[in-house]
Amino acid sequence: MIEFEENHRPLILVTNDDGYDAGGLSVLREIATEFGNVVVVAPDEARSGMSNAITVKLPLFVKQLSHKKGLFVFKTNGTPVDCVKLALNTLLPRKPDLVLSGINHGSNSSSSVHYSGTLGAAREGVLNQINAIGFSLLDYDPNADFSATRPYVRQIIHHVLQHGLPEDTFLNVNMPKGKQLKGIKICRQAKGKWGEEFLEREDPRKQKYYWLTGTFQNLEPQATDTDEYALAQGFVSVVPCHLDITNHSAIEHLKAHFIPTKSKLENE
Repeated sequence: MIEFEENHRPLILVTNDDGYDAGGLSVLREIATEFGNVVVVAPDEARSGMSNAITVKLPLFVKQLSHKKGLFVFKTNGTPVDCVKLALNTLLPRKPDLVLSGINHGSNSSSSVHYSGTLGAAREGVLNQINAIGFSLLDYDPNADFSATRPYVRQIIHHVLQHGLPEDTFLNVNMPKGKQLKGIKICRQAKGKWGEEFLEREDPRKQKYYWLTGTFQNLEPQATDTDEYALAQGFVSVVPCHLDITNHSAIEHLKAHFIPTKSKLENE
């Protein structure tokens, strides 16, 4: 069982989907230790695009990589959500005060929220009634420069630790690439989609295989209240995401026009 010398400090769980040795994770881990005791549980290799995937057909292994005052680091062969589940159920001495995921190398704005392993881990935190934040930088370079993002990561972590978040809500934070960021904008998720393309190849045995690629399409480029607009203008975008994906406005419509009542079914 993990034990900390200063148990009065907040307990923070840190994970990601780029792997335990990713630069963004190192930065987030370092900042998190300023606020509390930190346990890092991260995948042993990059597992991007995993969303909320869990491992059910293979055993999971956990290896402790390091331990120093206020910080434990582990890696596992699981997905980002596996990392959170393992931490909550087998590693942590108590329920953490905050789950942090990232800092992802690459954008998770707009519709990418549905595919992202970074945000899958944050969502898993909220599913367990723990405040959670997913951080991403719009730079896929393994050696990306995170220096300009540090003050904003600190500010957002501090706010959530002090004030919490609304029920069933996690934050999707995306940060532009560059040295000069203009500030933070609280905004909504842009409507967008990935224009996907499968590149066809042939292996040495003459068997066809396919490699997924594509480009992102912003479906409302004129909107000025979205994460895509904020990022294009040089702002850090903060989107509050909710667990409940019910379209509440459609319930009455479906009741009235689509789903037959019991009496109608009986008459047929």
